[in-house]
Amino acid sequence: MPSNEPILAPRIAVDAMGGDYGPRIVVPAAVAAAREGISIVLVGDEERVRAELDKLDAKGLDIEIVHASQVVEMDDKPADALRRKKDSSIQVACRLVKEGRAHGVVSAGHSGATVACGMFVLGRIPGVLRPALAGIMPTEKKPVVLIDVGANVDSKPQHLLQFGLMADVLARHVLGFDNPSVGILSIGEEEGKGNAAVREGFELFKRSQLRFIGNVEGRDIFTGEVDIVVCDGFVGNVALKLSEGLARSLSRILKDELKSSWLSMLGTLLSFGAFKRFKKLVDYAEYGGAPLLGLRDIVIVAHGKSNELAVTNCIRMAATSVRNNVHGHLAEGLAAHKELAAKPDRNAA
Repeated sequence: MPSNEPILAPRIAVDAMGGDYGPRIVVPAAVAAAREGISIVLVGDEERVRAELDKLDAKGLDIEIVHASQVVEMDDKPADALRRKKDSSIQVACRLVKEGRAHGVVSAGHSGATVACGMFVLGRIPGVLRPALAGIMPTEKKPVVLIDVGANVDSKPQHLLQFGLMADVLARHVLGFDNPSVGILSIGEEEGKGNAAVREGFELFKRSQLRFIGNVEGRDIFTGEVDIVVCDGFVGNVALKLSEGLARSLSRILKDELKSSWLSMLGTLLSFGAFKRFKKLVDYAEYGGAPLLGLRDIVIVAHGKSNELAVTNCIRMAATSVRNNVHGHLAEGLAAHKELAAKPDRNAA
């Protein structure tokens, strides 16, 4: 079982080779986090990592480099990467946590390999049927947690309940929500709508200790009226990618329209502050990455195209999760509902 003792000085293992840009982006982001007092272990090709580190003012910062000779490429299959690339940067980072040399992992690399390494190197909290990825997204009022966003493409009712329980802990102990509301994503608000998993999950949520508000529809995600939206990983990933694409397209359309005439450009200048705030609101970098919940230790999966701010925010989220003992609270929350989610899962990894 995860320890209930808080860790006041978290040490985060960062996959320096992950993401579309590798050390060029990850190393400066890690240095920025180290300047805030977070201990960092950069894992990857030591020569390349040190070359980037030498470009920065990192003197006196608590940063260690651990060499890893391999990198998981985007076309690698997760299972193959586990077997054939045992010295990959993500697998080495997870082993550092397992050995107690770090307290959490951040990677912007191959998400499937990161999930696989988290599950098979670090292991699940006892009682967890399937770990889940929790996406944190902007709304009209405050961030919403969408779970699962891709770790499980076929979910049973008991999985959905556990996703909600784990997201409740994240919302309370990382986002600072007092009593988060939870809804199941469905095709209608009325009870009885949705597929079999949603309908049966609805009944489990009603019997839980969560502040369950029933079914929510896709249009409700961004209103800010619900704090946690639970769904199957296939649906959640589609919703996440659709939201990201829509935000980018709206930003481009708005930019083109504002350049269409001199009057529009004048209005842009007068409204510059508002547009700047809008851009920040819809920027995924402001919310870091997706925590992989249900493991014995903290793992944060960053977007492959993450910039420095996004990676730094991922490291901050990992450190906050460690300090606030998120995995310990997860174990407690799941134990309190073990009878509702007790059905054996033969397909769980």
